[in-house]
Amino acid sequence: MRRVPPGPGQESVWDYPRPPAVDLSTEHLLVLLGGQVVAETRTSWRVLETSHPPTYYLPRSCFAPDTLREAGGISYCEWKGIATYLDVLGGTRIASRKAWYYPDPTAQYAVLADHVALYPGAMDRCTIDGEEVQPQPGDFYGGWITKRVVGPFKGEPGTAYW
Repeated sequence: MRRVPPGPGQESVWDYPRPPAVDLSTEHLLVLLGGQVVAETRTSWRVLETSHPPTYYLPRSCFAPDTLREAGGISYCEWKGIATYLDVLGGTRIASRKAWYYPDPTAQYAVLADHVALYPGAMDRCTIDGEEVQPQPGDFYGGWITKRVVGPFKGEPGTAYW
């Protein structure tokens, strides 16, 4: 693994902490699925964890009506607690179990209550301040890659045991 040195205005995911930090963002986030805007906000939380591009948690209130539905199933994060999954609905498309939230996050991550994260690769398009997001490699992680962050990133081939 070779750390990419950050340039001006960039962050290295190798400078993010473990356990993850939570950072308030006022960037303009836009999520499209099935040809429609399913979420738009200028206030979100970035979860910043070593080797991962930021995962954005959007306020549930920024999602268009009827674009989220409970999908069943849970997973466990050693820091944030138990996550519950959601389907994202847009136009005629359904992104099954491609969003999640923490109904009762641990105290350290309490700000994530009532916020939803999603897999950008399962959407038609996600943007941050107009820049199209590249999804974090692999199908387990929900990081949002932009020119602002450099890796290498967890999820790429050979990174399973980082």
